[in-house]
Amino acid sequence: MTGAAGGTFDFLDRRWRWWLLAFWLVFAAYMLYDRWGAIRIFALGDTDDNMRMMQVRGLLAGQGWHDLAQHRMAGSNIHWSRLVDVPIAALKLLFMPIVGGRIAEQIAVAVAPMLPMLVAMAALCVTVRRMVSPIAWPLALALLACAGSTTGMWQPLRIDHHGWQLAALAWSMASLTEPRRALGGVMMGLSTAFSLVIGLELLPYLAAAGAIVVLMWIRDAGEARRLAAYGIGLGGGCAFGFLVFTSEANMAPLCDALTPVWLSAMLGAGAIALVLAWLSPQRPLARLALAAGGGAMLAGLFAWGAPQCIGRLEQAPPELDRLWLSKVREAMPIWQHGYETAIDTLTLPVAGLIGYALMVWRSRREPETLISWAAVALLAAAGVGLLMWQTRAGPAAQMLAIPGATALAWFATIWLMGQRHMLVRVFGVVLVFILVSGIASGFLTQWLYSAPLSEGRKAINRANNGCPTLWALAPVARQPRGMVLTFVDLGPRLITVTPHDAITGPYHRNARQILDVMHAWRGDEANALRTVQLYHVDYVLICPNLSESTIYQSEAPQGFYAHLLRGKVPAWMAPVPLPPNSPYRMWRVVRS
Repeated sequence: MTGAAGGTFDFLDRRWRWWLLAFWLVFAAYMLYDRWGAIRIFALGDTDDNMRMMQVRGLLAGQGWHDLAQHRMAGSNIHWSRLVDVPIAALKLLFMPIVGGRIAEQIAVAVAPMLPMLVAMAALCVTVRRMVSPIAWPLALALLACAGSTTGMWQPLRIDHHGWQLAALAWSMASLTEPRRALGGVMMGLSTAFSLVIGLELLPYLAAAGAIVVLMWIRDAGEARRLAAYGIGLGGGCAFGFLVFTSEANMAPLCDALTPVWLSAMLGAGAIALVLAWLSPQRPLARLALAAGGGAMLAGLFAWGAPQCIGRLEQAPPELDRLWLSKVREAMPIWQHGYETAIDTLTLPVAGLIGYALMVWRSRREPETLISWAAVALLAAAGVGLLMWQTRAGPAAQMLAIPGATALAWFATIWLMGQRHMLVRVFGVVLVFILVSGIASGFLTQWLYSAPLSEGRKAINRANNGCPTLWALAPVARQPRGMVLTFVDLGPRLITVTPHDAITGPYHRNARQILDVMHAWRGDEANALRTVQLYHVDYVLICPNLSESTIYQSEAPQGFYAHLLRGKVPAWMAPVPLPPNSPYRMWRVVRS
């Protein structure tokens, strides 16, 4: 490449880190602009975002580093770690002396989610520069910007832990392409440990990544350094994270966090990786047999030492699963969400798989390149496969597809630029991008599957959008502080923006509280009164048509909640005056 174009490409190559930072700043500025209204009204939309804010507030108010119980919610057991609290708390502490606590908190919840986006972007750029072209990284970032499921985890106010876990997974993927084997192994081990310290949500991806490292070693004994470094990074990182971040509640042999159960498993996996790397027999079949034996031993010891963790990690009682967990939409397979969601979510991952297949074929005579492409492709394929299990795999599946999708768009663009006609070159390149990125499928699904909303759906949307707002909760907040019986999903928002306490939120370790609340709404008046007395409830609060409430209304038409909707209010409840346009109905407990 010569002339001005060559100079531009050289600049993109040599200065790519600065260009990456500039892209992140511009995209972050756009996200701030797009979410500015929500930031101003502190619209933490997800229950976990509200709970994360309460955990940070507790920490800054003096709650113990290892105490993650939510004392505003009947002492609810929250299974997270403090790791994700740190950047949010640091931002609030940094700006509080300058702008005051309220604005500092708004800055923290706006900026903190976009920090892991920069980390993930860097990992994707590194991967694409190695595997596709040193100047293909802008295309990768453009495709990432179109990955709505993924970027949604990094948008302002999305302060829960998923954004940091995605960033760690991006570096796990990048480590598979690292030519310096020891460095690649350490990167894989530490990024895996980092993600596990935060939570176990990406455990299937991390297990797949670890298995890929073992497969690379089975094929080539020279990968022993990567495998050994992976074992050291995994074991050492998990041990450090456990000592520093594990909560008091997570010292029990539970299955849903980095407890002693999973720490033992990760230390065992790290030790087995070290032993395999140390032995490294010359014959591939011998390495395969050793790896199979090590895996079987690890699985056997896990089953013997923690049989309670074989199955669903939540260890939820059957009734909780029936009444709640089985109804969580993001935990359902992608094919249960209809064509529109499936097409929007799957377009980019499918394009990625096509790109991976193309690159595996193109590199079939270059063993080292072939192995790197195959390794990343296997991880991306695992992401698509997990979508058939749970829709919440969408953000990771889209992110893992970026290198493959970039390769597909890159080489299609090169081919198109070689065509004689300018219109073919220009419109062809644009068409490739909108097809690969999923922009075209988004318009297609809106055209094919969009239909007028029913009146019932409109009412549910109004409640879902209006009930959590500061405006709607302000009259509730003005009442004297008390314990509130309200919906499970409303609990975290209630304690975040009002002085009131709630019985529980949607956190599976608190099965008893969740079932008590659900039974209160589903059962008769006498049963609701028992719950009120048990938790010393001061107020009863409902928001008609909120999604959760529709389940009680449809499944328990003679229950306590359905009676309240019809105006059948027991004598031990007195109405609390709220503005006429309030979406809420509130009562004070006057005799229990």
